[in-house]
Amino acid sequence: MPLSRTEIARTIERLKEIHIDTERDRDFRSQLERLLRVDDDGNLLPEPVLYSAGLEARGIAFIEGAGGGKSTAIRRTLMNTPALAPDPETGFPRYLEIQVPSPATLKSLGFQILETLKFEAIPSGPNVWEIWSIVRHQLKLKGVVVLWLDEAHDLFLSRSAPEIDDVLKMIKSMTQKDSQVIVVLSGTERLFEITNFDPQVNRRVTKVIPRELDQGVDNDVIAKVVTKYCREADLKPDLRDNLAGRLIHGSRGRFGRAIETTLMAIERALRDGDDTLTIAHFAEAWGMQEGCDWEANVFAAPDWAAIALDRGAAVLEAARTARLQKILSRI
Repeated sequence: MPLSRTEIARTIERLKEIHIDTERDRDFRSQLERLLRVDDDGNLLPEPVLYSAGLEARGIAFIEGAGGGKSTAIRRTLMNTPALAPDPETGFPRYLEIQVPSPATLKSLGFQILETLKFEAIPSGPNVWEIWSIVRHQLKLKGVVVLWLDEAHDLFLSRSAPEIDDVLKMIKSMTQKDSQVIVVLSGTERLFEITNFDPQVNRRVTKVIPRELDQGVDNDVIAKVVTKYCREADLKPDLRDNLAGRLIHGSRGRFGRAIETTLMAIERALRDGDDTLTIAHFAEAWGMQEGCDWEANVFAAPDWAAIALDRGAAVLEAARTARLQKILSRI
């Protein structure tokens, strides 16, 4: 008997709550733990490890293309780290998650951090450095140990050389002086260009760069993931016609995208009242998401591996990277 719309919605919401621990989770968790102090019993403390004679903390740059799953991995790790649980005195979590606005300026980002910290007594007409002085003070006052700037690459989008230099100085200042927080930057490949360019920033941040999924190498892993979700949705998986390989290709090698496509295909199967998840469900779900012709659908075309995806986006990204490298050369 087909499920009702309510039952389908609840099933999909339940599936979204499933988290599969991956290499990206383990790598980020390992880097975070080494930046937190430990007590005599080996328990993590809500205090950053300080370097350079106790003058500065360090940070992490998590670099991965859109849809890889980096934000989910970071959020779950921060949420599940006991040392970063809310400060009993302030009620604030020991970590602060900030979605970098786009377009972003240092002033707008500073205001956003202060709003998240529930600080309202902002003086009229402050300049950028006054705002960030308040930010550092409030972070310390609220007991924040980790400042996470998600989509951090937007801080450097369409910036001049002096503006990029100011952003780099701001990042360095957050690890120094009276704030000394662990700064986590997450973003796309453009973030790699920035963090590698400035020697001082590069020295202060370790890099987490998950590899993309590989056809052939990761097919069994993806097949097991699809099977796990099917089991939770009470469906039988049909993995014929190299479903796993097609899913890896259609997801651009991004783990997060593979999960999203699988959930859309499961929803399609449940709405159709089917008891088996097939490649046809993936073709319908992926095709609606991509808006492509049937012959360009990686779950329908016989020569699916030859279908080039996101060619326009790749050209745009290459142009942005070239422009960024040109600007960096002037700093």
